[in-house]
Amino acid sequence: MAKKEAELDFAALLEKYDYKFQKGDLVKGVICGFDSQGVMVDIGAKTTAIIPTYEAVEKGENIEDKFKKGDEGEFLIIREEDEDGKFLLSKKKVDFAYAWKELEKAKEADETILGTVVNIVKGGILVEVSGVRGFIPSSQLRAKEADVEIGAKLELKILTLDVQQNNFILSNKKVYDDTVEEARKNIFSQIEPGQVVKGEVVRITDFGAFIDLGGLDGLLPLSQLSWRWIDHPTDILKVGDKIDVEVIAVDHEKQRVSLSLKNLEPDPWIEAADKIKEGDKIAGTVTRLKHFGAFIEVFPGVEALLPHNEVVDYQNETKTILKVGDKVDTYILKFNPSDKRIALSVHEQNTEAEVNQPEE
Repeated sequence: MAKKEAELDFAALLEKYDYKFQKGDLVKGVICGFDSQGVMVDIGAKTTAIIPTYEAVEKGENIEDKFKKGDEGEFLIIREEDEDGKFLLSKKKVDFAYAWKELEKAKEADETILGTVVNIVKGGILVEVSGVRGFIPSSQLRAKEADVEIGAKLELKILTLDVQQNNFILSNKKVYDDTVEEARKNIFSQIEPGQVVKGEVVRITDFGAFIDLGGLDGLLPLSQLSWRWIDHPTDILKVGDKIDVEVIAVDHEKQRVSLSLKNLEPDPWIEAADKIKEGDKIAGTVTRLKHFGAFIEVFPGVEALLPHNEVVDYQNETKTILKVGDKVDTYILKFNPSDKRIALSVHEQNTEAEVNQPEE
């Protein structure tokens, strides 16, 4: 193949897989239809993502009653693109996570919440609050169980809330002032993007961590934890950690705050720009393997793409199968530090191929 054709093929390969989504990301999307698998969602990728029926509705619910074409929403990526390039999403996990967070806020603020009686059992009553089932012990009821009807609405206070143990205990006897909630509102009115604030890790999920900023919980997404590849927030955080974070977005309407930890670290691409140049031979560590190639950390916090055809060449030449953690010698074909793009090859050569590294 002529050199020019090879350059075009290389650029086309990178362009084809220029995704910016990864497992654990919380993404926004628009409902665009339904098929036998479930709900089709446009999340801005090059193919439509799918919410399987079991991740969209509860048993017995009509999927088209809950979702309407054109509706916007937030979804959790639970599987990256398959062989057909499709992502798998969950709506239930997002709703459940936010429901638990709202309940945690209510507990912290000592708020009165409204629950619906769903069953009367030995020793108490089962209620549902925001889609989450909880238990009211008989000792925490104002009335006797026999006087409570299924479907009745009860004003409640949260006694115990533990998502790890699925432990949700309530009372409709206690009455408290709403002073904590008032304090939370005051904090929210003062916070703005760009501020560096102190917080405590209060809950960790697959897609990030919730940080208590002193009465207001902010979300620290997985993608904002570090410049380096992180599989799960527990790799670097644990509940109870006190950390500094930067406020990167404030949604006043939904009263949500997005945070970043990596913004407080030096940008490794700036330092790499002074130490890496095109044509350099460089040793790196394989961090991830995808069907379109391997991501290799060539500088602390800086990943580059070794395309699939180069991975095949490497494996054929070394008679080994590339795996995560392997050390690999490669050559820098193209380096665009401003765009955070690096293209690699296992062969020393000169090329002007454009770089379009996929993001995750």
